[in-house]
Amino acid sequence: MSSEKVIEVEHVYFSYGSTPILEDITFSVEKGDFCVIIGPNGGGKTTLLKLLLGIIKPKKGIIKILGKPPYAVRHRLGYLPQYTDFNLSFPISVMDVALMGRLNKRGLIKRFTEEDRKKVEEILKMLGMWEYRHVHVGRLSGGQRQRVFIARALATDPEILFLDEPTAGVDPEHETGVYEILKELNKKMTIVVITHDIGVISRYARSIACVNRRLVFHEEGKITKEMLEMAYECPVDLVAHGIPHRVLPEHEK
Repeated sequence: MSSEKVIEVEHVYFSYGSTPILEDITFSVEKGDFCVIIGPNGGGKTTLLKLLLGIIKPKKGIIKILGKPPYAVRHRLGYLPQYTDFNLSFPISVMDVALMGRLNKRGLIKRFTEEDRKKVEEILKMLGMWEYRHVHVGRLSGGQRQRVFIARALATDPEILFLDEPTAGVDPEHETGVYEILKELNKKMTIVVITHDIGVISRYARSIACVNRRLVFHEEGKITKEMLEMAYECPVDLVAHGIPHRVLPEHEK
């Protein structure tokens, strides 16, 4: 892995009104990393991702993405939100959804070029969705739709791909397939993903950030009992039967 830092976060604080969400967050991610962000609901994971994307600004601290402020490099980033605000009854095809990712290069009033269509064709073929290019998105399964939304994010030609719970709404049998796609993409770009799926992601992560208002960062991608107890604020036992997973013992609420 290259030692080039593509994400640098220094002493970042963020709050909604008087409610602190993130406190003194400091970490960095290197080019080619597969960084996993874990933590409890409400711990600040999605807020951290929005800060890295420049959607919101920190109250204090410095964030640099590819050496610049996040807003200056948005066109070099791909993003798959946890909940895609998409009307599945709207008459739009797989190809059209994927082409939306090229809008940042063409603008809203310019037509898509042959180059755009070739790029999207390449991505849909890679994701196994080319044969569905004329299919209405609302007719796809959850796993298939998620691949289309990943295609849309990839159509921007991102150097860093951010994903918030990429298997949300995906059938369990298709979850591993999504991560296998991300593993392949990681050969070409840096991946940053939020997930609760410790068992699956432990096979792919190169670094792990535990977020629960504060952050603990592990560069080697190893999940430890101490990290999970910090992130989930309860006792945790790690058990492996071929596929690592987590078991949460009984604890007081």
